[in-house]
This record gives sequence, structure tokens and C-alpha cells, in this order.
Amino acid sequence: MAAATAADAGRGVKEGAGGGGDLGDDSNSNAESFDRLLPPVGTTQSPRKRTTSQCKSEPPLLRTSKRTIYTAGRPPWYNEHGTQSKEAFVIGLGGGSASGKTTVARMIIEALDVPWVVLLSMDSFYKVLTKGQQDQAANNDYNFDHPDAFDFDLIISTLKKLKQGKSVKIPIYDFTTHSRKKEWKTLYGANVIIFEGIMAFSDKELLKLLDMKIFVDTDSDIRLVRRLRRDISERGREIEGVIKQYNKFVKPAFDQYIQPTMRLADIVVPRGSGNTVAIDLIVQHVHSQLEERKLRWDMAALASAHQCHPLPKTLSVLKNTPQVRGMHTIIRNKETSRDEFIFYSKRLMRLLIEHALSFLPFQSCMVQTPQGHDYEGRTYRGKQITGVSILRAGETMEPALRAVCKDVRIGTILIQTNRYTGEPELHYLRLPKDISEDHVILMDCTVSTGAAAMMAVRVLLDHDVPEDKIFLLSLLMAEMGVHSVAYAFPQVKIITTAVDKKVNDLFRIIPGIGNFGDRYFGTDAPPDWSDEEDVLDA
Repeated sequence: MAAATAADAGRGVKEGAGGGGDLGDDSNSNAESFDRLLPPVGTTQSPRKRTTSQCKSEPPLLRTSKRTIYTAGRPPWYNEHGTQSKEAFVIGLGGGSASGKTTVARMIIEALDVPWVVLLSMDSFYKVLTKGQQDQAANNDYNFDHPDAFDFDLIISTLKKLKQGKSVKIPIYDFTTHSRKKEWKTLYGANVIIFEGIMAFSDKELLKLLDMKIFVDTDSDIRLVRRLRRDISERGREIEGVIKQYNKFVKPAFDQYIQPTMRLADIVVPRGSGNTVAIDLIVQHVHSQLEERKLRWDMAALASAHQCHPLPKTLSVLKNTPQVRGMHTIIRNKETSRDEFIFYSKRLMRLLIEHALSFLPFQSCMVQTPQGHDYEGRTYRGKQITGVSILRAGETMEPALRAVCKDVRIGTILIQTNRYTGEPELHYLRLPKDISEDHVILMDCTVSTGAAAMMAVRVLLDHDVPEDKIFLLSLLMAEMGVHSVAYAFPQVKIITTAVDKKVNDLFRIIPGIGNFGDRYFGTDAPPDWSDEEDVLDA
């Protein structure tokens, strides 16, 4: 990497390794001066007129000439043991205000051409101000360009979770009231996480989380011109006020806190977004790192991991009565009409839901009958029941759940398969609030490999649902999927009406039921359909 950077130095890329760069032996560059936060410089104020912070994960889609990039993140790949193999690649992007950090970040995202990226801004992590500090901010006496203005503890804990692919809640900062809004945004990690901010390199613990550090070095006159253009056209300010604020607040902060961190960068990008050579070099390096960390959803590993093992004790199969066998005969028959398929599928769903509810915790209670006698009965011991369907086939089980559970809450998860990598990816998520206190019935109609079911369970765990409160329900499962889910999450209760032994080379259940969603909704199955209805082609 150093050799490549040095070779391109004459074309505008400066190497920051070793701490030398263009800064010479300035004693202010001593790394020990960044032990935690740099010392305070008084109480001044940097003007901020945006209504709310723009955590650069908005909007959730970034469309390029090549693909749609999902910037809201997604849970990571998990292997056949339910554990994460590798962490995401984190790029730190530092530089002065209006240096072009966000523009450089978006150029990197487009050039990388990877589908899952999170772009996170320090602007979301300003500290909650005290009453006195809010009064200072209202009188333009609070300095927002000082390291003490940022909540580094929250930044570090958030980046750690994102790097592990876990869900995080991102605060939304309201610059009008100088406070955090009540609403928080939920994000997941991704293939690449880009963290940008003026103080991105000002904390030693934060530096440890960055796999690559880039400093965007733009001439101060250009940065001033950009601030003038932005503040006058977008914020309605006068030119004299913008220049005064820049000279009084922004420039001193850059000289004391931001510029000295340039020596900590792996790569310095002069001229910001105009330096295409530097962008290309960065992209090449990130691509090589991603190649080394390449993760594939290994279907073969799932298929072979638990061969010849007995079915797990956490599995419960609906008793194979003549009635159940008869309904399976009808819905498995390829000649069955759509109306009959729907009718008997719904009957099986109702039986499955009723069977699953018997595994909920109950406690004794005493009631009095109309005749005045006591009756010792049982009542549900828990706060609430929530159903979560894995789209699209899982939603067909919702009516059966609503029919037997009064006031049940419903959530949805959409998981699709990346047709190029074969990995499951989260595309949509809507879960009720406080789901962590509920017993959750996770619904899908067929489970073959268990790939999407495992990701859905992982999503629930990331939302603090205890593993032993998750019930996975499916009309039909393959032994492979049963073993995969049970091995990864041994406390999850697996409930189904039937288990088929085989999965063919295309990971379709044998003898199977066909493509449940297409048969139920009356749509045509694509040539490469999968039994795993929750895993649709992207």
C-alpha cells in the first residue's frame, strides 16, 4: 500500500504513514497529545443552522450508473454455526469543515460498487447540552467545533456494534434547539462503513476501529468559498457574518485540533474530490481488503455440517394424524387448484399456530364460574405475543395468528438473496416497539437451508429479543434447515407440520411442496425459484 501511494505521490497523493507527511517535525503533532481529547480552547461558537443532523445514511438508497447501493446497512453474513466470520471494513474520513469529505465519501462509494455501505457522520453525535450550555448556544457562545462538543463514548460504542454487523440506534441532532430529538434511526453494519467528521482522528480508541484513515486536505481559501456559498444560499446569512464566524471559530479550531491529525492518516487527499488519482488508489486498496475478507453464504457447508445427526430436541412436529396427512397430500399435489391449495394451507396454518401456542409459558390461576364455584385454570405468563412474518410467504400465516391471538402485534422482515453471492440480505424491517419483552412467533411457510431464518433470528436477537422467547414456525422444513437453525440458535423453538429429509442441488426441498408463494398468490415461479420463500431473487 505504501509503495503504491508513494508512486502516485507526484500525481497528488500524499502518504501519511510514519507521521511525517508534509508537516515536518512540528511538536504539536506528537501522537501523545491525542491521548483522549485535545485540551479546551475556550467557549466560542461555530454557527449551525441546519434543522437536524444529516447522518449520511439518508436517504437509504444511493443509485449509481451501475447499481443501487443500500446505505441503511444490513446484518452480516453468518456461517453454519450462526457466528460472524469477519468484521466490516471501516474507513475514517477526516478534514476541515467544507473540505469535501462527504463528496469524497460518495465518490468512493460509487467507485467501490459494493451493494451495502453505511455512511455515518459525526454531526449526529453532538453531546446533550446542559441548560447553561443551551443558553450559551442560543447566544452564540458555545463552541461546536471543539472535541468536547462530541459524545465520543457513544461514537465508539456505535462503531463497534456497526463493525460487528449489529443494529445500532443513531441520534438525530436538532441544531435549532441544540438538542437530540426523541426519534433515533436504526442502522446495521455493511460491507464497508465510512465514518466522516472534522474530529474523526481525535480519539485514540476511535482510531483503533478504523481500518483505513483518509484526510481530505483542501486549501483554506476554497473551504471558505464553499462555506460562503453554502451559508449564503442555503442558510440565508450575510457575507460579513460568514467571514467573521469563519475567522473567529472555524479557522482556529482547524489549526489547533484538525490539521495536526493529518499525520495520523494513512492517505492524504489534496484537493478533495478533484483528486481522482487518489480516489482510484483508495478504491483499489479497499477492493483488495474486501477480497481478503470475502464472505460467501456457504450452502455446501450448511448442507454437510449436520448430516446423520438426530433431529434436535428443540424441534416439535405436529402429530401426523390422518387429517394432517390428508391436508399435506392435497397441498403437495401439483394438480391441486389454487383455491384448494389456499383453503387447506390455511387449515394447516391454524393447526400449526394452535400447536405452537401450547409451548408458551402458563401459570395457574383461580376463577369463579357463573355457578359460584372456583375453577383452577391456566393463564399466559408473559407480557405480550408478537408475530413476525418473513415476506412474502410468511405473511400468509398472519390471519391464522390473528384468529387465535387477540390483539397480537405484527412485524415484518423482508430478506432477499443476492443472486451473485448467494447470501441473504435484509431489505426491509418493521418491528413493534419494545419487542424485546415479548414472546415472538417468527413465521415462514417453507425453510430449506435455514439461511434466511437464521438471519431473521439474528435480527430479533439484535433487537434484544431473548433467544428462548423466539418460536420459528413453518408449514414445511427440510432436515438441513432444522439442523442449521438449531445448531446456530439452540434455544429457539422450531415448530412445523412436517420435515422432509432431502434438499437437491438447487436447495429445493424433496419431495417438497413447490414454490409456496407462487402457488398461494397465483404468480409464476421463475426458472431458478427456491423453496425458501423468504429468500427471493434480488
